[in-house]
Amino acid sequence: MSNTLLAVGGLLVGIAVGYFFRQFWAKKQLGSLEEVSQRKLQDTEAKAKEIIVEAKDKAASLLLEAKNEEKEHKNRIVATENRLVEREAMLDKRGVGLDEEDKTLKRKEEQLKEREGEVSAMRDKAATELERITGLSPEAAKEAMLAQVRERYQSDLAKSLQTMEQERHEEIEKKSGEIITVALQRYARTHVAELTTSLFHLPDEDLKGKIIGREGRNIRALERATGVEFVIDEAPGAIIISSFDPYRREVARMALEQLVKDGRIQPAKIEETVEEAKEALGKRMQEIGEAAATEVGVYDLPKEIIALLGRLHFRTSFGQNVLQHSIEMAFVADMMATELGLNAAVAKKGALVHDIGKAIDHEVEGTHVDLGMQILKKYSVDEKVIQAMQSHHEDYPYAIPEAYVVTAADVLSAARPGARRGTLENYIKRLQDLEKIANEFPGVKQSYAIAAGRELRVFVIPEKVDDFRALEMAREIANKIQSELKYPGEIKVNVIREMRAVEYAR
Repeated sequence: MSNTLLAVGGLLVGIAVGYFFRQFWAKKQLGSLEEVSQRKLQDTEAKAKEIIVEAKDKAASLLLEAKNEEKEHKNRIVATENRLVEREAMLDKRGVGLDEEDKTLKRKEEQLKEREGEVSAMRDKAATELERITGLSPEAAKEAMLAQVRERYQSDLAKSLQTMEQERHEEIEKKSGEIITVALQRYARTHVAELTTSLFHLPDEDLKGKIIGREGRNIRALERATGVEFVIDEAPGAIIISSFDPYRREVARMALEQLVKDGRIQPAKIEETVEEAKEALGKRMQEIGEAAATEVGVYDLPKEIIALLGRLHFRTSFGQNVLQHSIEMAFVADMMATELGLNAAVAKKGALVHDIGKAIDHEVEGTHVDLGMQILKKYSVDEKVIQAMQSHHEDYPYAIPEAYVVTAADVLSAARPGARRGTLENYIKRLQDLEKIANEFPGVKQSYAIAAGRELRVFVIPEKVDDFRALEMAREIANKIQSELKYPGEIKVNVIREMRAVEYAR
């Protein structure tokens, strides 16, 4: 029992001690929290005071800046007002001066009117007195006076006009001479007249026999396929290719070069090689045209026009290479147009394409000027370029100033010493006329004038022309040549009809 009481008593004492300890600890914790809160409150109040002080300082600074800006603004306004006042005073002063000038002008105007009235009265009085003395009306007197003046000064006026015209003519000649001299000095080209033969060097003299072939069949096949004449025995180690057409000569040279390199020289291979040479030359002409356009600085021509420019490399006019002539003209026209202040681009293009019709004038009827205009219009070339080139032979009126420049450039290029040969051109024209006569007959495939025009070879289509018609055609062509052309000696007309039958064994 006593143990139980002791235990209960101890428990109660423990509970009491724990309670009091808890109360003590709680009070201690509460005191600490209050102390922390008090410190935080004090810190907050201190920061608030600092912020307030900073805000007041900043507000004072802003207020001071605002007052300074306001003061500056007022000063600017005052300065502006002062300037306006000064300007207004100046305007008032000018206004007073203008009023005085206006009064002076009105006074002078009145005086002038008075004098005009006096002069008019005096003129009327003089006219009346003159009419009374001479018995002439004012109009008649005027005519008589003008007649006297005209008679007195007519010779002087004529001399003055003649002198002025002569001085102007001399000035124009001097200026044009300067322009031409400048253009020619800035552009110098060494191109001279073309020849009618090409020289093909052989690696071995023994190849001549192979090229001639058995009974001359290879050389005949070459001449038939190319339309040129091969002169074998005149130059050692070389063959002369003779033709008035540079295109044919180049095809023949390329074909012969390929045949010699290949080693197989026989009629079938010759025809195949000639066709390949023509195809290769077509591609080369495109490249030549592009190079020519690039050389003169023309980059916007259609590719078809470029190809025709390349063909001009194989055309001649009075022995002068037409493409080189056109390039030379383009440079000269460009310089002359620049000196004259004209459109240099139009003049340059017009000069470059002025002979474009010569690329096809041996294939199509018409003058090279008309054909050139048709070609340029077909491929939508600028109308001003067409107008610039159409008058270079004065077939059409000069539509624009650049047309005169193109014509002048054409004359300068053609007249340059060594540029052309008239005799050679007459010779070439005679050969062209021979071929033209033969080509007019129906059934003719192609014709070639060879041996310096002493022989005309005419190849006919066997399906359209039989043997009897070939005989008649030879006679008709000879008669037409005899009636239309003038030539020394005689011309052999050789009509060739070749029939080939091909079949394949399978």
